[in-house]
Amino acid sequence: MDALTRKSYAAGHFEFVVDGDRPTAYVRSVDGGWSNASIADDPVGPDATRLKQISSVEIEPITVEFGLGGARDLVSWIAGSWARTDNRRRNGQITHADFDMRTMFEHEFHDAVITDTTFPALDGSSREAGYITCKLQPAWVETRALRKPGPRISGNLSPSQKMWTPAAFRFRIDGIDDMKYVNRLESFTVTTQLKKLPTGPSRFPQLVPVNVKFPNLSGTLALQYADKLLKWHKDYIGTKEGTFLRDPKAQLGGAIEFLTPNRADVLFRIKLHEVGLASLKVVPSKANEEQIKRVKFELYVHQMEIDRSCLSNLA
Repeated sequence: MDALTRKSYAAGHFEFVVDGDRPTAYVRSVDGGWSNASIADDPVGPDATRLKQISSVEIEPITVEFGLGGARDLVSWIAGSWARTDNRRRNGQITHADFDMRTMFEHEFHDAVITDTTFPALDGSSREAGYITCKLQPAWVETRALRKPGPRISGNLSPSQKMWTPAAFRFRIDGIDDMKYVNRLESFTVTTQLKKLPTGPSRFPQLVPVNVKFPNLSGTLALQYADKLLKWHKDYIGTKEGTFLRDPKAQLGGAIEFLTPNRADVLFRIKLHEVGLASLKVVPSKANEEQIKRVKFELYVHQMEIDRSCLSNLA
């Protein structure tokens, strides 16, 4: 195609697909997935000249920021990654288009593993839209620039695209009903650790998922609703008057529920297993402040599980 007739790519026109399924409906941004070389700089005998050459090559992770609406396939992949099932490796493609939405550049990734899944802070006073951020580590990638415009990328949008906001959530801990009044949960990231194994003549190492690390959860709750939480702290972590509960008896179950804007229905749920209390304290007090007095808690979680029965809500 002649340079004068070639149309520019549009930064906002792209499509993200996993395993040939429907495109993830609302992807806010995508970045990475390119091969980078490490350069060795070695002396050559007594000569002052130094020799530079490629010593190793690695593929940087792909970072995808997406909304829940229309993200069923991607969320299902996350669920399998957390559960350590056999379908942890996926192939996919990032398609870049011109201003007419026609395909101009294709970026395929193969045998990718999800290494990080980050959820935003959940805050009852938030006015922002909610996005999840994933990092995918491909085993290898392939790119193609088309000589002429290809098919139009999909403009599919899910009706549930605008159904999730970080302000609409509910936090549950079994036996502590007032935890539903938690006003804020801090952002958290679930991480999969990888081991890279060089294999024969291949330039790229084989990626082996080693384990999944579930983070602690931190949040705040109005002191007026914290009676049972304070009792859990007294009985578990221990005071002179406490009963000194021991693990695993002191560990509880729970869930983080992402709600529709009217707070009536559950859009998405993360189940929490073997939850323990790591710390609890009253937030700092300042003279003449009229804000609600709150307690800050930190919980450790043995395992998190995405409730697959809710995936149909994300179609």
